[in-house]
Amino acid sequence: MKLDRKEILKALETISIAGEGKNMVESGAVANVITFGDEVVVDLVLHTPAMHIKKRAEDDIKKTIHDLVSPEAKIKVNIKVEVADKPEIKGKAIPGIKNIIAVASGKGGVGKSTTTANLAVSLARMGFSVGVLDADVYGPSMPIMFDVENEKPISIEVDGKSKMKPIESYEVKILSIGFFTSPSQAVIWRGPMAAKALNQMIFDADWGELDFMLIDLPPGTGDIHLSIMQSLPITGAVVVSTPQAVALADAKKGVSMFLSEAINVPVLGIIENMAYFTPEELPNNKYYIFGQEGAKNLAADLNVPFLGEVPIVQSIREAGDFGRPAAMQEGSLIESVFQEITRNVVQQTVNRNDSLPATEAIKITTMAGCSAVKK
Repeated sequence: MKLDRKEILKALETISIAGEGKNMVESGAVANVITFGDEVVVDLVLHTPAMHIKKRAEDDIKKTIHDLVSPEAKIKVNIKVEVADKPEIKGKAIPGIKNIIAVASGKGGVGKSTTTANLAVSLARMGFSVGVLDADVYGPSMPIMFDVENEKPISIEVDGKSKMKPIESYEVKILSIGFFTSPSQAVIWRGPMAAKALNQMIFDADWGELDFMLIDLPPGTGDIHLSIMQSLPITGAVVVSTPQAVALADAKKGVSMFLSEAINVPVLGIIENMAYFTPEELPNNKYYIFGQEGAKNLAADLNVPFLGEVPIVQSIREAGDFGRPAAMQEGSLIESVFQEITRNVVQQTVNRNDSLPATEAIKITTMAGCSAVKK
């Protein structure tokens, strides 16, 4: 069997690179196609700095050639990512902060804030310097989860400027709108007011040197998310979901927001929370109350990493309410679960920094930045 180069190019014209309107041949992504009998080598050049693009393009090429040309073809895909050596970082970076991780969810009630708190203390226990920005303006929960409800940030002078000093608990630096309101007070703000408050907590604070800043975003894909991503170059996003279909549908939208052309923030992976329930008296039993491996399957479908699953354990809720994150329970199942997930987050961050340029803070000046409006 001898493969025909023209047939292969014709087949590749049926594929497009995510985020590009043209097919990969017309767009110039296919740099070269070489055939040797039943072997074919496709050289591909990508310009989109997103983690899922490379794997998806390779899989699409192999499947298309097998389906449209020959199922026996031996295919090798060489992928080169061409980006600027020193990409411009728009917006204001925070000096001293190495990685900014946004923790998001498509919908509320999936345990995003609890996951953020446990990731933070796990990172701190691994020796990293960590900060948490509670960007869930309308439902700030970090003061409760870190047992610092009654604390108030003080003002200190840094290089002649007045700065807020974050509250520190369990070796994690924290700022939240909850420190500036009473526990019973509702935050009734329009979007611009909330965005201004967030900018103050980001840029008017003395965060010092941090290996990781975790940003606990509110549920959904709205104004606060855009404000954060316009203000800061986000290293990557972690999406939290429960396994049931309703939560997964919204989690998919959350992933889509970060990977959209207007936002273009790498997704480090998906965490499945409330994955299963194991009764204390039946330690070998697992009951999949909300469905089995829904978030894991979603991660596979979207070609993003699966970071791990968190079971339903009463102590997680109790620990959050008590103000001592459950990942600090030495020798417990929850400690090992969050250690594994946190290691995966760190590894994906390292992979992202090795393979992609720094994320640019987005600049949206027209309605074209809204996914609901056609450009």
